[in-house]
Amino acid sequence: MPIDIDLMRLARISETVMETSSVKTLVFKDRLGSKASAGQFLMVWIPRIEEIPMSVMVSRREGHAAVTVKKHGKGTTALFEMDVGDFIGLRGPYGNRFTISTEFTNVLLIGGGTGLVPLLRLAVNITRLNIRCTLIIGARTKDEVIFEEYARKFLSDGKGKVIVTTDDGSYGLKGTASDGMVKTIGEERYDCVYTCGPEIMMKKIFEISKEQSLPVQASLERYMKCGIGICGSCCIDRWLVCRDGTVFDSNQLSRMKEFGMAFRDKDGQKLQYK
Repeated sequence: MPIDIDLMRLARISETVMETSSVKTLVFKDRLGSKASAGQFLMVWIPRIEEIPMSVMVSRREGHAAVTVKKHGKGTTALFEMDVGDFIGLRGPYGNRFTISTEFTNVLLIGGGTGLVPLLRLAVNITRLNIRCTLIIGARTKDEVIFEEYARKFLSDGKGKVIVTTDDGSYGLKGTASDGMVKTIGEERYDCVYTCGPEIMMKKIFEISKEQSLPVQASLERYMKCGIGICGSCCIDRWLVCRDGTVFDSNQLSRMKEFGMAFRDKDGQKLQYK
């Protein structure tokens, strides 16, 4: 009997992985989550705290899914502090997905922080189609670089390559993820750019791609209360990220006046990016 993705289901955390001192991956058995497409998200309920949207991380265990959380606010801190044996509630997966053309031969993936989560799932799918990909991992410092070892493993044997950038130059290329992008597009030709991470970073990547006539697909993040298009808290201009996204293409991004410029807080107030 099919499971209704809108009904809350419980999952027990079966494994945790400390990625950095403030980033943690939680693994749990969940058939629906394990089949999520790259770009989709789960609404994760932390008992007695709140419910938050989380991208679905790749899990090596059959029938399992995972989420990677960075300790920040009340909800993410509570989720970060959960351990093996604890229960979380799940709805979804929701949202659309990154699309891959069969005509692509070489693509560029650019992620910052936990924005790498949907891109890793995408990269696995891309390599299965024998499309080569370059993954740029952006971080502030060496200590904040995540998923590099995992990415290098499945992008080995000619399937692609990994480029790491750090703002302070403590590891990899010195500079931002967009600086890494400028360098690699000067060396290789790409059919499409996929990105997820801080919105200011994605805005810069979009602008560079536009200059180079490269199509872009970006997975956006907005505050969500429902995840199913009812509350309107995740709006960006006339779009709802939960219902119309999270993935938006070049045409949509070019018509978003708020993209990279403004966001809304929990009260719905529009604030400017600094």
